[in-house]
Amino acid sequence: MPLTPRTTPLTATDAAHLLRRTSFGATEAQIRALVGQTPQAAAAALLVFPTTTLDTPFKPAEAVAPYAAIKLFQAAWLREMVLTPYPLRERLALMWSNHFVIGTDKVKNLSALDNYLSVLRGHALSNFTDLALAAVKTPAVMRYLDNDQNKKGKPNENLGRELLELYTAGIGNYSEADVKEGARALTGWTFEGKRGPKDFADPQTFTFNAKQHDGGSKTYLGKTGNFGGDDIVRLAAGHPSTAERVAFKLWRSFVSDAPDAAGQAKLTETYRQSGGDLRQTLQALLSSQEFYASRSSIIRSPTEFVVGALRSAGRTDIDEKTYLNLSGTLARLGQDLLHPPTVKGWDGGREWINDSTLLLRMQVAAAMTLGNQKGKAQTKMADTVPEPSALALLGSEKMPSALAKLGSAQRTYLMLVSPEYQLI
Repeated sequence: MPLTPRTTPLTATDAAHLLRRTSFGATEAQIRALVGQTPQAAAAALLVFPTTTLDTPFKPAEAVAPYAAIKLFQAAWLREMVLTPYPLRERLALMWSNHFVIGTDKVKNLSALDNYLSVLRGHALSNFTDLALAAVKTPAVMRYLDNDQNKKGKPNENLGRELLELYTAGIGNYSEADVKEGARALTGWTFEGKRGPKDFADPQTFTFNAKQHDGGSKTYLGKTGNFGGDDIVRLAAGHPSTAERVAFKLWRSFVSDAPDAAGQAKLTETYRQSGGDLRQTLQALLSSQEFYASRSSIIRSPTEFVVGALRSAGRTDIDEKTYLNLSGTLARLGQDLLHPPTVKGWDGGREWINDSTLLLRMQVAAAMTLGNQKGKAQTKMADTVPEPSALALLGSEKMPSALAKLGSAQRTYLMLVSPEYQLI
């Protein structure tokens, strides 16, 4: 049984729920604009976006070293999340960056990072097989998982293993023989471009080195043939268990941190009926009864915490230095963009919150609203007119009575540190 469509028009709190989940956050005006629309129409509008991004003042290629270039690149992505008219695109790119994981400890090339994000954006609404094919061919993924070292006669199994374990079928649904045969099929996939520490701004592009490819017969997931890389990615993406893993990823990202066997089974069936079409699956999910019945069940990631605050306030005039500072703050909060702690990515959920990160969230909220140690609010949210409303920050039309008599800055601060804001 697939997901159940919701048919009643959106109320203000429904619209706030939708935008808190899909767009990091939104102003009250943006929320009110959706009131009265059908869930299907509202979801369809969110699922239309281009691949082009905003012009950026950051120039990572002009940095003097890879570390500085990466920090500028991260700040540029954070700025895009805050300012883009298409936040769901960035929300999906962030989600898939936690699936097809890379790390800037190994991937230090700007061209590789830019291409990687472009692929995640450009295929966010395609068929999952197409997304997987494009993602694993990025120089970023190949470098991170050492497939540029995967050669005929000397296979490297890293990409072949993670393709099955993390990207598609999952543990228990493949054998070690499948990993070995997959690694053989992926031989010859590499990338062109300089790789020295001073070459971080030079272009890198995918290439196939036929001389390094093992063209012999392989048996993979029960099929036998002279498989190449494209073949095994398609076989892995089409494995029956892959549908369950993609559904789990979407459920955790848009419905709840807590597993729900019945709900996930419905989402899996929706995905299967679509033939793996991500746009169709997301359209059904974001207009379903299951989506709207699940409120305050996802703990905001550090990125969602910061970007949500800024988008809810309608901030458009934050300077580059502040974005750089906020990007560094994300790392201290536990989410260093494009640098998860392991190949498995961030666990999310309760892992986002501990005594240290909760205190830091309070400090970030204070700096945004009450002012830092010098008494200056870094993002000038205290000066926002109108101030972020309870509907925008908390998803409720009712301002808590304890906050009503406070000044704007104090009220906004307390909403940002409230349990209601930490949950979406």
